[in-house]
Amino acid sequence: MSDISQFLIPKGFRFGATKAGLKQSGRTDFAVIVADAPASAAAVFTANRVTAAPLQVDKEHLHATGGRMRVAAINAGNANCAAGKAGLDAARATCTAAADVFGCKPEEVFPSSTGIIGVPLHAQKLIAALPGLAASIGSESDHFQQVAQAILTTDTVEKTAFARLEIDGKEVRIAALGKGAGMIHPQLVPHATMLVYIVTDAAIEPKILDHYLRQAIEVSFNRISVDGDTSTNDTVLLLASGASGAHVRDGNAEFATALTHVCTSLARQIVADGEGITHVVELHIAGATTDADALRVAKAIAHSPLVKTAWAGCDPNWGRLVAAIGYSGAAIDPERIDIWFGELRICRDGGRALEFDEAAAHAYLQQSEFSIAIQLNQGIGSCVFWTTDLTHDYIRINADYST
Repeated sequence: MSDISQFLIPKGFRFGATKAGLKQSGRTDFAVIVADAPASAAAVFTANRVTAAPLQVDKEHLHATGGRMRVAAINAGNANCAAGKAGLDAARATCTAAADVFGCKPEEVFPSSTGIIGVPLHAQKLIAALPGLAASIGSESDHFQQVAQAILTTDTVEKTAFARLEIDGKEVRIAALGKGAGMIHPQLVPHATMLVYIVTDAAIEPKILDHYLRQAIEVSFNRISVDGDTSTNDTVLLLASGASGAHVRDGNAEFATALTHVCTSLARQIVADGEGITHVVELHIAGATTDADALRVAKAIAHSPLVKTAWAGCDPNWGRLVAAIGYSGAAIDPERIDIWFGELRICRDGGRALEFDEAAAHAYLQQSEFSIAIQLNQGIGSCVFWTTDLTHDYIRINADYST
């Protein structure tokens, strides 16, 4: 599921992963991203008020360093959430140990965790694995892929995305990796878990980097949902090493476009790997009074079990869409709603379209990916949103997750 090439690894970073013994499967479960020098950092986190310990530490560290990081330390197999003081102690102990190994301040370490909530994290397993992990890190694409593989939980594939552009005659690279398959409805602020790590070798000041990140996530990670659940651990981290020598200032449209491209690619990969899904659905909402209203409609549809199960059965039951639009909270006129499945007109002026062909609509919904367009005819607000169906396999995966 990689995008563009696996060889566009930004300069100034090293990567690696190892087995710390947190995953019952015995697979790699502890990874690091190491900047050769303090890198500019920007991050956004979950809107869930129950927040995992590493996220609390991350916010403290970003504030303490003024947005400079050397090491991202990521474990899978344990979310380190709802563990009280012990969870914070475990996150901080891991940061202290990583700082000793990589020669930086503890505040320059950015911890992340994903896995089961409410189980104590055995930080000593991570600490014991650090020296061997430090000896094995590297800057090649294989090392990058090791991190992408190690952070997975219920994911079935690793997720990476890449971009390359030229700024002032110098090549700038962007690379991203992430995980997420269930508990996906990020609601990143301001404005299982989704973790995303993006690195670039552009030189960008932390405040400007933060601005670029928030622009990009608003039309990518904040536009996806698998099941409507917002994790306690959702995190997107963007690091800029400056190793390319290309300085990016505020308002650089090319960099903004490339970063958004990478984020959107990764967001769509996360949706496509949703737990137990059989269909990926792209929603196009137009004609809303505002963009915010368009998003309300998209989320109401994407989070409706009735709609999602209809998609699972390839059932062209468009009445469920209309019902979701009606309770979305958006300003609508029921008699002005138009709906298409791909190019097939389904609903006109709030009622069944005369040309509606149920057999053709059923056949269209049998595709693994399809689009639904909704025109509200109220204004110029719009959005694009990616979501999935809801299947028996989703229930099976999540019923058995902790056992």
